[in-house]
Amino acid sequence: FGSRGTAPSFAHVHRSMAPKKAEKTKADKAEKAAKAVKTNVAKKVKKIRTKVRFYKPKTLEKARNGKYPRKSVESRGDKLDKYRIIQCPVTTESAMKKIEEINTLVFLVDVKATKPKIKDAVKQLYDVKCAKVNTLIRPDGKKKAYVRLTQDYDALDVANRIGII
Repeated sequence: FGSRGTAPSFAHVHRSMAPKKAEKTKADKAEKAAKAVKTNVAKKVKKIRTKVRFYKPKTLEKARNGKYPRKSVESRGDKLDKYRIIQCPVTTESAMKKIEEINTLVFLVDVKATKPKIKDAVKQLYDVKCAKVNTLIRPDGKKKAYVRLTQDYDALDVANRIGII
C-alpha cells in the first residue's frame, strides 16, 4: 500500500502510457528486426540452366579514355595526293606510239592508287579530261597507267607541255 495506508493509485502511470499503439508498434518493429538479424531473410533459389555453354553476361562497356596519345603526331590526312599518285611519265618508244596514235598518255603511278584517283590526279595536274584509265603492275612491282584522253584534248600537246617530247 501507499504511504497513507490507502491503495496505490496508477492514474499517473496510465496517463503517461496513453499512446499504447505507438509503443506496441515500436516493440513489434524491434522484434521483427531481431528476427531478421537472427534468421535468413530469403533462401537463394538456384538458377536452372537450360544450355550447356555459359555466356558471359552483357555489362556496360565504356569507351576507352586514354591517358596519352599513342602517336606523337597526328596523321597528315590524305597521304596519296596528286603528286604522290603520278610519279613520272613513261618515255619508251611504245609509249610514244600510244601518244601519237591512240591519244593515250602512259605514267608510272603509286601502287596503292586506284583508277578514279589516277583520273583525278591527271585532271588536276594537266587540265585534261580522261576518257578511261587502264592499269597494270609490272614485274618489277611498279604500277603503270594508260590514261586515254577524250577527243577534245590531244595527247601530243599535253606531252609537249609536260616535256616528254
